[in-house]
Amino acid sequence: MMNRKILAVCLDCGDTLVDEATEVKTPEGVSLRAELIPGAADLVKALKARGYPLALVADGPCDTFTNNLGPYDLYNLFDAYAISETVGVSKPDARMFRCALEQLGIEEGDYGRVVMVGNVLERDVKGANELGLISVWLNWSPRRNKIPVDANEVPQYTLHNPLELLDLLDELEK
Repeated sequence: MMNRKILAVCLDCGDTLVDEATEVKTPEGVSLRAELIPGAADLVKALKARGYPLALVADGPCDTFTNNLGPYDLYNLFDAYAISETVGVSKPDARMFRCALEQLGIEEGDYGRVVMVGNVLERDVKGANELGLISVWLNWSPRRNKIPVDANEVPQYTLHNPLELLDLLDELEK
């Protein structure tokens, strides 16, 4: 494997890969199905083809993610899973991110070489920033706050569609 600057990519799911507005949920809140955001499937497949280890770092019931990503053959492309139902906490709690990074075998000294992509400033970006990960905010959905409340919620990079991540990674690898 080539020597990379970026060791892994962590991805949120809702409004990062799947369009939360299309979710069909049980009364208990488990998503049964959802449509993907345009470009999301191509992104995950391209990241995998480029050889990046992938982690799903997402809040919610485990079945939500197998139900939403499985039909598109994306769920099994991840190398690590940190799902809040299993971990027992939600983002921005550091244990969510550490759970994924431990599964990937990434040491704390290398956290600055891991990209975390998500749609929620107060969860995804804040959690990534507090651990020293590279924070990437996907500003795609109109459903979330777009104004950081403090410096920890300011993303290092902002994307407007999933596929923009590929160009960002090319830049980060230079």
